[in-house]
Parts: sequence; structure tokens; C-alpha cells
Amino acid sequence: MKPRFVTESGRLEAFSDGVMAVIITIMVLDLRPPHSTDFKALLEVLPTFAVYALSFVFIGIYWNNHHHMLRATRGIDGRAMWANLHLLFWLSLVPFTTAWLGRNPTGVGPTALYALVLLLNAVAYTILQRALLSVNGRDAPFAQAVKADVKGTASIVLYVAALGLAFVSTMASRPGDFTPSLSQNGA
Repeated sequence: MKPRFVTESGRLEAFSDGVMAVIITIMVLDLRPPHSTDFKALLEVLPTFAVYALSFVFIGIYWNNHHHMLRATRGIDGRAMWANLHLLFWLSLVPFTTAWLGRNPTGVGPTALYALVLLLNAVAYTILQRALLSVNGRDAPFAQAVKADVKGTASIVLYVAALGLAFVSTMASRPGDFTPSLSQNGA
């Protein structure tokens, strides 16, 4: 049997850090100030800002967990590189869904797509974890660190629930979003 290609994870981590920094930059560039100069005008951009803040924290959590996960590995292989690229693909869709949801905070479509993208990010992260487990072995310190991934499993369950709730109540499907309910025309 041919030995598997294994290399260190530094370049993969640096590339991923760069992609996540660009994702956050794209999101912040989509924030627009209100047209008026009084503080009351900030209410019209509150839904957009709230979704941005939620997405910023979401990307930050992935960046932090990704960093710690790669630091705990002994190496990566081609399968782990592709799994990482898969995760970065889903993360790269967060600015789009953030912008759409920010502009349409009570819309079912934007809320459902936002929840779906968050779910697919969690699934992609789990796939990356499994790929790294296969490279590092079940006896490696990395395996011990991720063997009881209660938070990862709970995240997937919560994202599935949020996706379902998007069709019932858009506000209930975003537990971290405490923006006031506005009608579609902003009145």
C-alpha cells in the first residue's frame, strides 16, 4: 500500500486566515450609514447591523476553532486540504446571506438561506474534523480533543431547528438576533 501524502498545516492555516479576513472585510463594506444625521436614523440600519454583528461573531468563532484545530494536528493530507476548501466555500457565502437578510430581516427566504448556510458551514467543519482525524489517527492528541464534540453536534441540531423555524417565525429562527420587527417596507 502506497503511503499517504502528509504535510504540515502552516500554509493551510495561513490561507484560511486570509480568506476569513476577506470574508469579514466584504461584510463590513456592505454596511451603509443612514441618510439622515440624527441618531433616530440609526434604527433603519439596526437590522443590517445586527445581522452583521451575528455573522462577524460566527466567522470569528470559526476562525478561532479552525486555528486551534490546526494547531493540534500533526499534519494534513490532500483530503484535509479539500475538506478545508469545502469549509471556506460555505464560509464565503456568509457575506451574501448576511447582506440579503440585513436588507430583508422579516423575509422567509433570506432567513432560511442564512440558516441553511450556517448549517452547511457546521457540516463542512465536521467533515474537516473527520479528515484531520484520519490523517492524525484516533490515538493522537487531536483525536482526544475532538472525540466528544458536544458543541459541534449541538450546533448542527440548532441550525436544523433554525432552518425549520424560518418557515414558521423568522425572528425565532435567529436566537442571537434581537432586532425589532420591521415590515418589509420599513414602516
